[in-house]
Amino acid sequence: MSLGLVFLSEVLGTGMLTLLGCGVVANVALKGTKGYAGGFLMVTWGWGIAVFSGVFIAAKSGAHLNPAVTLGLLMHGSAEYAPGVKVDVASTLTYFAGELVGAFLGAVVCWLAYKQHFDSEEVPANKLGTFSTAPAIRSNAWNLITEIIGTFVLVEVILSFGGTPSGLGPLAVALLVVGIGVSLGGPTGYAINPARDLGPRLAHAVLPIKGKGTSDWAYAWIPVAGPLIGGALAGLFARITPDIFAAVAK
Repeated sequence: MSLGLVFLSEVLGTGMLTLLGCGVVANVALKGTKGYAGGFLMVTWGWGIAVFSGVFIAAKSGAHLNPAVTLGLLMHGSAEYAPGVKVDVASTLTYFAGELVGAFLGAVVCWLAYKQHFDSEEVPANKLGTFSTAPAIRSNAWNLITEIIGTFVLVEVILSFGGTPSGLGPLAVALLVVGIGVSLGGPTGYAINPARDLGPRLAHAVLPIKGKGTSDWAYAWIPVAGPLIGGALAGLFARITPDIFAAVAK
């Protein structure tokens, strides 16, 4: 599979992820929508279905959709990111680029779908919350830890049981994300994906959204660094786990 096709696959898959994911948040958070005030459980299931759809679309490239997953595979020592896509610097950067571009574009399309509701919403935080995450209690260290833990769970399960998201299967990955959301999403909104947060946050920054306020760049590094750390740790853990079990068995 060429790197150009990998890039396109990840753009389309991650774009669908953020279109539907940001879309469910918009439906819940923006005044006057049919799903207004639908609650956090509606958001978690919406994001799960977004993952389900994105994994199907990007199956040919392994459906990473997430730089933390790509980094986890790299740290795991995998020979390929997907069938026919060897792990090297060029392919790693291609995945990262496709994921970020797709996340940005999906958020832009979400804004188009909800344009009138963005215009009528009076609370800037609700507009930003449609695009990116924010903590319930702002504490950089603890917010970072929460994102590390949530992403570790995501990547560890994917690597241990499927190798890649498409290998684990769209439904399994979707339910895993729902589980992480309802169990660990309360403190930070569970970004667990640097592209999912940074791409839409960039879209929020550049789009002509009426009364949008700040893009909260002071917090923006946490949903990037936390998932990358969590993904890397999960990759290393999945790499040494067979050796640990073998030693215990002896």
